Amino acid sequence: MAIVLAVPTCLLLTLIGLGVADRASDWSAARGTEAHVGVLLRVQDLVREVQRERGLTSGLLGGAEEYGDDVRAQRERTDKAREALRTALGEERGDLPGAAVSALTAAEIPVAALTSTRTDVDAGTADRAGTLNTYTKVVTGLIDAESAGAPDGDRRIAQGAQALQALARATEAVALERGSLNGVFAAGRFRSGEYLDFTEIRATRVAALDQFRQLASKGEESALDDAFATAAARRVTGYETRAERGADGAALSVAPARWWADMTVVVDDLHGVQKLVGDAVRARAADTGAAATRQLGGYLALGALILAVATALALFSARSITRPLGALADQADAVAGTRLPEAVRRIQEADPDTPLPAEPEQPQLPGSAREITRLAAALRNVEHTAVGLAAEQAVLRRTSTESLANLGRRNQTLLNRQLGLITTLESQELDPDALAELFELDHLATRMRRNAESLLVLAGEEAPARTWRGTVAVHEVVQSAVAEVEQYRRVAVTDVRPCQVRGHCVAELSHLLAELVENALMFSPPRQPVQVYGWRDGGEYCLAVVDQGIGMTAERMAEANALLSGTGDTLLTAPAAPTRFLGHHVVGALAARLGAHVELRPTPGAGVTAYVALPGVLIEETSTAAASR
Repeated sequence: MAIVLAVPTCLLLTLIGLGVADRASDWSAARGTEAHVGVLLRVQDLVREVQRERGLTSGLLGGAEEYGDDVRAQRERTDKAREALRTALGEERGDLPGAAVSALTAAEIPVAALTSTRTDVDAGTADRAGTLNTYTKVVTGLIDAESAGAPDGDRRIAQGAQALQALARATEAVALERGSLNGVFAAGRFRSGEYLDFTEIRATRVAALDQFRQLASKGEESALDDAFATAAARRVTGYETRAERGADGAALSVAPARWWADMTVVVDDLHGVQKLVGDAVRARAADTGAAATRQLGGYLALGALILAVATALALFSARSITRPLGALADQADAVAGTRLPEAVRRIQEADPDTPLPAEPEQPQLPGSAREITRLAAALRNVEHTAVGLAAEQAVLRRTSTESLANLGRRNQTLLNRQLGLITTLESQELDPDALAELFELDHLATRMRRNAESLLVLAGEEAPARTWRGTVAVHEVVQSAVAEVEQYRRVAVTDVRPCQVRGHCVAELSHLLAELVENALMFSPPRQPVQVYGWRDGGEYCLAVVDQGIGMTAERMAEANALLSGTGDTLLTAPAAPTRFLGHHVVGALAARLGAHVELRPTPGAGVTAYVALPGVLIEETSTAAASR
């Protein structure tokens, strides 16, 4: 579910990320435009001061000596405007485009180069046309630098920036006309080439104003019309008409001071329109930045909402699946760990004629889907089938056990009758050879009786009691066990310390020892003897059956000791083990009945040693037994 929800969530977040990047770009562009327009207004201030210095200097060089003090004062204002531009560039450098910073820095440098021109003007060696051209180049460089790094994102902002650029060129043309004619009026006539320059300047002004009108808004265009509708502007038009009449070099009678004053009003009004346009562009940039900020916040909030909803849906979906699956897993664990073993135990312990109790109704899984419900039903069907199979197996096991036990009892009865008959024949027989044959037949029947008793032990049944009253010497018990094995001649009862064994456990102890001796004989070389030892160990009596045979691996010996502990179910484990180790199952069952401890250990050198520890309740002190007799 997490993967299924993650794919569309990632796609949505990717789209939102693209939107965030786009809005962030708009915000950055708007911030840069706002800073750029602020710097451009500083540039316009510097351009305005340089234009004034150019016009006053041109009048001074034309012969109007009264401009001397004005020129010096204007130079100080120009230098202050230049420092203000440098400060603005330093403050806004981080938000400005790199191209704009480079262009404005490069355009600001020639302003400092005006020092040599000022020196020549003060010395009286400067040419009026050349000086005018020098100032014009500085102004043109500053105006051209304004267009570098112009904003191109929002259409209205870009159009406003272009309108501001067109108005700057128109204002420069008006200011250049002011400075040029200031010198002409001071000289009283046009000199060679000056009239042509005058006409070109007017043509440039007209073209720039037409371009501005195409780009400006109605309010900005109206402000421009107001700037050219003043009384000073109308007088300037009259001065220009008079200047046109002096195209042939005729004398011009226009006072330079009046021309300068009226033309300065027009230039200042145009600068006011420039500020109006600049403020409008800055306001548009601020509005764009604010809108981008709001949209950016909206995109981020939407992304967070989508992520939260996707996470909530994933958790809800996962919980809707994991809860019934967890409950189903708990039921499966309960079936495997509790209910099924308990049902099997009840079936095994129940009376064959008693009907099985009904299974309790299982609770429904919380909030489960149809598939989970089907899976739970399938699990219950498995449980019911397992219980049914367990019931069938219990019946089959009970039948098999009863059959084995019945067969063992029949064999034991027949063998006991056979042994009684053989004993009678032995008592009547006088021929040594026939008596030896009867003895072998008796030994064979004794072994068969032990096998029949083993069958009863494997079936979990008690053999018919062969008990002795009082106590029996442990040496006699060992001899009885040796007599029940086939190769009894290879068994050496080496060192069995005296001890008395209670009569009720003699038959089972003898059977247990016979099985251990039989195994030792089977897994040792034909000529290698098997030794039996017995000794007291505290409150217990220990017996050891030692062989020098092939031995056992550590893993197989651990498995055999688990069987000898008597904790396993014989009928369940015996078929899984090799039939040659069935004696271990018999020994384990007999040891459990006697409360004895049987363990196999490696014999030093080679072979296996079987240790039998009899508890104190099965033995009796020798002195006490003698006193009782």
